[in-house]
Amino acid sequence: MSEGALPSALFIAFLVVQRLAELSIARRNTRRLLARGAVEHGARHYPLIVALHAGWLVCIAVFGWGRPVHPLFLALFVILQVLRVWILATLGRRWTTRIIVTGEPLVRRGPFRWLRHPNYTLVVAEIAVAPLVLGLTWAAVLFSVLNAAVLWIRIRAENAALHGGR
Repeated sequence: MSEGALPSALFIAFLVVQRLAELSIARRNTRRLLARGAVEHGARHYPLIVALHAGWLVCIAVFGWGRPVHPLFLALFVILQVLRVWILATLGRRWTTRIIVTGEPLVRRGPFRWLRHPNYTLVVAEIAVAPLVLGLTWAAVLFSVLNAAVLWIRIRAENAALHGGR
């Protein structure tokens, strides 16, 4: 590997490891919540989310490999990771990648005090910023548009589930 490829390889590796770790946490939390009587909603659109994120990662890996890392966007990405940790820590065992309704009151602490959907806000920012770290402006635009379409479906399904189908 050339010396210039190392920073992009490390960034890409971080993205892949992070997403795989989150999937593991999400699966464990989902199993635990369902075992306690929670109910999943919106499962039909979940494969769209998986396909979007997998395509985004593959795109970054294929087209970002060996490209220079832009320090300003990397710094912004690091700040977003602090928000990610805050969101996951706030939700704890209730955090999952699926829409799981527990019947418990909604979380109103941490970033949920100020934002209704802080995790979606974070994902919107990450979908745009991560490709920009490697100078992939076209990927940031393309996947932001695709993500907006998927989130339109997702947030409607989640709001309906949380408000009893209304």
